[in-house]
Amino acid sequence: MNDELRVAICDDCEGDRIILRRLLGDYSRKSGQQFRITEYASREQLGNNPDELKGCELVFLDINKKGADGIKAAGAIREKYPDLPIVLVTAYMDYALEGYKVRASRFLLKDNLEQTIEECLDDILKEIRKKDRILQFSFVEGKKSIKADEVVYIETARHKNIFYVGEQTYSIYKKLDEIEEELKGLDFLRIHQSFLVNMHYIEKISSYVLRLKTGKELSVPKARYPEVKRQFLVFKGE
Repeated sequence: MNDELRVAICDDCEGDRIILRRLLGDYSRKSGQQFRITEYASREQLGNNPDELKGCELVFLDINKKGADGIKAAGAIREKYPDLPIVLVTAYMDYALEGYKVRASRFLLKDNLEQTIEECLDDILKEIRKKDRILQFSFVEGKKSIKADEVVYIETARHKNIFYVGEQTYSIYKKLDEIEEELKGLDFLRIHQSFLVNMHYIEKISSYVLRLKTGKELSVPKARYPEVKRQFLVFKGE
C-alpha cells in the first residue's frame, strides 16, 4: 500500500462531506495514515463513470432516503472494481441488506460516525495491507518476491507445486500443506488435495465446479464441496 491512501467521498450534502473529511483527518493524526481525498457531490457521476475511481483504494458512498441511486452506483463500482472497499454511509438503516448485495465492506450510520469510523478504518486498512503482503519463495526458477493478491491459484503436479501468478508460473518443491499454512489469513481456500485458490479470483462455485475469473475451471470433490461453498459465501459476505 502507498503511504497515502487514495479515498473518494461521494455525498450530495456538502456538510456531510465536511464531517467525513474531518473524521478522516482525526484518524490520520492519531494513526499516522495519510489520505488523499477526492470529493464527489453526485452519485450519478460515479455510477455512470466508474473510471473516475481508477487508482482509488477506498470509497465512502452516501445512500440517501430514496436509496436506489446509491445502490445502483455501488453496483456499477463493484462490477468495475471487484475488490475496491466500499463503505456505505447513510442515515437510513433500511438499506443494510442492499449493502450486502453489492458486497459493501461496511455500512455506517451517519448518527454515530464518530463512534464507528475508527474501527471501520482499522479493519479496512488491515485488509488492504493483507492484499499488499509480499511473499518470498525459493522457486525452482530462483528466489522471487510476489504479492499475495497476484497469486491466482496453486496446483500440485509431479511432486512440485505450481504457482499461477498472472501470466507467469513458478514451481517449488514444497508440500501444499506447508504453503497453505504460510498463506493462512490471506484469503486462500483449499478446494482439493491438490489445489489452493485465491478467493478474490473465484467467479462462482456450482455443481462441484469452481470457475475462476480467468475462465479456468477446477473440480471440487463432493466431500469438500459443502465446506468450500460455505467458506466462499462467508468470504463474499453472504
